[in-house]
Amino acid sequence: MITSSKHLRRWGGLAVLVVSTAPAARAGAPEAYKATASLQTAAGTTITSPVVISISRWSTDAERDKARAALKSGGTTAVQKELAGAAEVGTLQVGEIKTPLRFARALPVGEGKVITLMTAQPIAHLGAGLPGAKPAEKVGYDVAVVIFQVDGAGKGDAGDLAPAAKVKFDEKGAFVVEDYAGEAVRLVGISRK
Repeated sequence: MITSSKHLRRWGGLAVLVVSTAPAARAGAPEAYKATASLQTAAGTTITSPVVISISRWSTDAERDKARAALKSGGTTAVQKELAGAAEVGTLQVGEIKTPLRFARALPVGEGKVITLMTAQPIAHLGAGLPGAKPAEKVGYDVAVVIFQVDGAGKGDAGDLAPAAKVKFDEKGAFVVEDYAGEAVRLVGISRK
């Protein structure tokens, strides 16, 4: 659903702020993934960038519960503050920009899993430099969110990257990501390294 040229994504049962109380992936070896971020502009031009995700550890149930409570009580501002004080769980590199991950959860789905990652800061406000863009519109887009699905071999072609986002729960409890960008950034060619 697109509202006021921003993308809203509802992740219902798949969202892993992982937002459910489902058990997380258990502690184990670090995981790393590579992918390509792909953005198709309104003019039809496709822009791509390499993505490297390095997960050094998974967020604990207690960390998930704190992030979830912060999001429920104070929205993006509160969860950003909670994540900023959380320990680093890995890194997200998009092109040359490397950002610490503060939240990483995996939810088993079939033979694979859905992985949800968050940073405590935006990576980039895509479209902020376009004619007519207003700097004040960036306010509140204070985190970055990555959600992708991989199979048992660690491969997938279904993923989203919101490099500057607002997050919330809707009235049904679904995790909603509002992306600052006018067009969605998709992750393709996802594979475990």
